Amino acid sequence: MSIVGLDLAGVESRPTGFCILGDMKAETALVYKDEEILAKIRGSNPRVVAIDAPLSLPPGRKSIGERTDVHLRESDRELLKRGIRFFPVTLGPMRKLTERGISLRRILEADHFTVIEAYPGGAQDVLGISRKQKGLDNLKAGLENLGIEGLNNQMSDHEFDAVTCAYVGKLFLEGQAVTYGDPNDGIIMPKGEINRRKPS
Repeated sequence: MSIVGLDLAGVESRPTGFCILGDMKAETALVYKDEEILAKIRGSNPRVVAIDAPLSLPPGRKSIGERTDVHLRESDRELLKRGIRFFPVTLGPMRKLTERGISLRRILEADHFTVIEAYPGGAQDVLGISRKQKGLDNLKAGLENLGIEGLNNQMSDHEFDAVTCAYVGKLFLEGQAVTYGDPNDGIIMPKGEINRRKPS
């Protein structure tokens, strides 16, 4: 069983973290262009692709550029309610990421892949492990404590977040995840509330 996790960049000139997770062993890389991302996904034929990017628009919006007073999705409101920090999809830099995420989702679903939206920072909060802002060593240790193998100190923050996305995809397949927001179009997160313990 292979699962792909993507920490998607907003533009092709910036690195996207890519992870293939199989039997709890992670293989990661940095990729850039959509064609490269799609080729790697098709080559690994995963059961699910978990993408760290908004994959839907707020209700009523026809495009990310449309001027309305609606900025939050149901899933975003759920994150707020749970005290999980995030950037709204209509915030400046998030606009290109949202457009790219929605575009890739359409292509992958047309190829009959199962695609879910993941949010590694929020998932790390629930799992009780450090976000990348508190040091990659701490994030690596937290992921290893979950049983993930194949990690190393040369990996970038994008790769560690891609690993987290792939782990969320694993939980999704195992029925150990929940959906924040619209059941058919929300953010997939680990079951449970925020674990505020300090990682060891």
